[in-house]
Amino acid sequence: MKNRNIFVACDTSNLNEIKKIILQTKTNKLKIIPKFGLQFFYSKDGRKFLEKIKNDFWLDLKINDIPQTAMSAIDSLKDLKRCKYITVHANGGLEMLKTVKKRTGKINKNLKILGVTVLTSLDEKSLKQIGYTKKVKKLVLKQADLINKSKCDGIVCSAKEATMVRKKYKNLFIVTPGIRLPGDVSDDQKRVMTPKDAFKNKVSGIVMGRSLTKGNIKNNIKRLIDHLNK
Repeated sequence: MKNRNIFVACDTSNLNEIKKIILQTKTNKLKIIPKFGLQFFYSKDGRKFLEKIKNDFWLDLKINDIPQTAMSAIDSLKDLKRCKYITVHANGGLEMLKTVKKRTGKINKNLKILGVTVLTSLDEKSLKQIGYTKKVKKLVLKQADLINKSKCDGIVCSAKEATMVRKKYKNLFIVTPGIRLPGDVSDDQKRVMTPKDAFKNKVSGIVMGRSLTKGNIKNNIKRLIDHLNK
């Protein structure tokens, strides 16, 4: 199972909680990488902690701005040596995606750019409210086309669309959020799936948050291992 990437969402600004999550999710049976989002990155201690962290990590910023500003944002992160993945949003457009990818190659050759498609908290109704006319699947595939053209290293999409994306892009690194263990509540996610079903859809990695970090973390890791072994 070590070839399966499990990203654990560290969605808190509490530094002690972050340290606890990193420590208690460690296992020799799975490849687990912490993922830090805006909440921790913007916190008082977050940025400083990430400068010194010893683990590889994913910085989930979903950069979405004009190309020059997006490029400058990448420049400002060059001191985060253990950052292995960073996200940009496909809504920023092809030129922004290409600019970020090109700049990243110059400052950190080990840093992978993941393009984010339709958030898993959105459904057809939500997209219509925003003003999109395409259905979720068609919009995700359109965004995947942009991400692929930009030469970004991977894509973030719902497991519901992963099969469709994989069929068209055989070698693309696909990560899927909105993953819950069987029986867990969906919370704010609309398009969810279990870890085992997600990997059946040939994803490269999954993002798990509360299913792992809420309650007894070590027991949750055991539940995940048992679930994947069934």
